Amino acid sequence: MLEMLSYVFMQKAFIAGILIATACALLGTFLILRKFSLFGDGIAHISFGGVAAGLLFNITPFIGALVFGLIGSFGILKLREKSKIHADTAIGLVSHASLGLGIFIASIASGFNVDILSYLFGNILAIKDTELILSIILTGIVIIFVTIFNKDLFYIAFDEESAKVSGIKVDLLNTLLILLTAITIVSAMNIVGLMLASSLLIFPAASALQLRKSFKSTIIIATIISILSVIIGISAAYYFDFATAGTIVLVNTAIFLILLVAKKVFK
Repeated sequence: MLEMLSYVFMQKAFIAGILIATACALLGTFLILRKFSLFGDGIAHISFGGVAAGLLFNITPFIGALVFGLIGSFGILKLREKSKIHADTAIGLVSHASLGLGIFIASIASGFNVDILSYLFGNILAIKDTELILSIILTGIVIIFVTIFNKDLFYIAFDEESAKVSGIKVDLLNTLLILLTAITIVSAMNIVGLMLASSLLIFPAASALQLRKSFKSTIIIATIISILSVIIGISAAYYFDFATAGTIVLVNTAIFLILLVAKKVFK
């Protein structure tokens, strides 16, 4: 363990991984309760279009993914509000349109197929200092957001209409939650890749919900599970030469299955 941590790139990988895991766990709990669990997948597909556009026009792919992710997430909210269609339909429409655009760009361009694969499946061992700083800032913002609006978000998650009647700014909080999720997904791009980023939103929260604890306890447990999955995943990938992103997701899957079975056995 000490040998592994003696490398600077491993230190960056652990720090960035733990930070993004924390942000994903906090946001994922609210998304699942809001039945927005597929939103992460939607943003990943939307961001792929931004990555392709960035590579085509020689713009930093992260910037392209972030711009597409923010615009797409805002578009999903507005489409849901104005057309009164279900959230999953809005996510599907916007995400697949952007995914189609990304595939189209990739088909007419050449020379960056390898680069696209690195963004799709991540490379946490190549985290840059700027990405590490961004992870620190983002996680801090998410923690502050959840801490300040914890009660309001809880109320909205279970009864949005009553929350509106009580004076809670539901539309504003929904927008902030979705935009923060979009930024988090894009920030997780180099850790587990766009195609697997939403797993960090879904699995820890879904695992914690199996324990049927209080809302506050569920958030704490989800965060612990998310952090452990990243630590175990990175460590196993280092020692056994596994793919880091896939290992993190498989650890999350294993934890969820263990808790699911345990709930059935000991209920």
